[in-house]
Amino acid sequence: MKKRILFIATGGTIASEVTALGLRPGVGAEALLRAVPGIRSLCDVESVQLYDLDSTDIGPEQWLGMARVIRENYDSFDGFVLSHGTDTMAYTAAALSYLIQGGAKPVVLTGAQKPIGFDTTDSRVNLLDSFICACREEMHGVMIVFNGRVILGTRARKTHSKSFDAFSSINYPHIADVRDGRVTQYIVPAFGGEPRFYTELNRRVRLMKLIPGADTEELEWLLSRSDALVIESFGVGGLPREMHECVHAAAREGKLIVMTTQVQNEGSDLAVYGTGRPLSEDPLILEAYDMTTEAAVTKLMWLLPIAPEQRSAAALFYTPVNKDILNRAPLLDEAPGVK
Repeated sequence: MKKRILFIATGGTIASEVTALGLRPGVGAEALLRAVPGIRSLCDVESVQLYDLDSTDIGPEQWLGMARVIRENYDSFDGFVLSHGTDTMAYTAAALSYLIQGGAKPVVLTGAQKPIGFDTTDSRVNLLDSFICACREEMHGVMIVFNGRVILGTRARKTHSKSFDAFSSINYPHIADVRDGRVTQYIVPAFGGEPRFYTELNRRVRLMKLIPGADTEELEWLLSRSDALVIESFGVGGLPREMHECVHAAAREGKLIVMTTQVQNEGSDLAVYGTGRPLSEDPLILEAYDMTTEAAVTKLMWLLPIAPEQRSAAALFYTPVNKDILNRAPLLDEAPGVK
């Protein structure tokens, strides 16, 4: 019996057309499906045109909309494929990994670097590969399928702006390859039976990318506009010493501060240098370790509504979801001197 798959179109390059103002989404869900006839011979498909947006315009409101459509249709379909622009796809994949947890059914995001109407496009292969994965019993949870590679939703990052090989899996192996319609799967994602859906996100999460010469005034301004702040520092992690008291004070006041690194691979380790060790010794300051920035940001948005107290939020941040973190610090209640 054929699998039943729901195709959710949101716009992006894959659905774009040439206009006087540049590429803009305009190709609908059914037109995308007609461009890849092999999809309907593979499975029974229904489609929803949820958005028609460049992914630069997609954020928390749209993430909640995607999760809602999947929740409302979860019992009626065997899997879900979402077409999406590439620029923020990694953020969307991470966000959906937190909004939809534990289910056995695959939620596959894909897109393209060239529109479906171009002769030299990657759209058709990516779409077909995504439906192949969505029909596969061994695929569970949220993932990106792109250029023959299957990446967990919490581990993806766009690492090439123009090449077809746009996405990489950061600090974790990609879970499968798709070549000529055949899947070679290396890792079977864990699932917990019945899915858990979440319906809120806190939008007051900010990101500060540290640059040489950044000052405390900039840090204070971002903290004033946020409930949680992710700081992308240099190397394995640290801050200019003049900023230390500012982040310690903000953490004492209940702000969630997460230190990470702007280096793509291998993660943070605040304890190595003097510019980071005092931060690592403060149990109220969190560290992302091997998490991606995309996962850290969206995880904070997800956990703040359900864990408003700082201690419970910290514990939840260090609790792995869809393999988003492999290393972690002691939980607050385990840390020396914290009662």
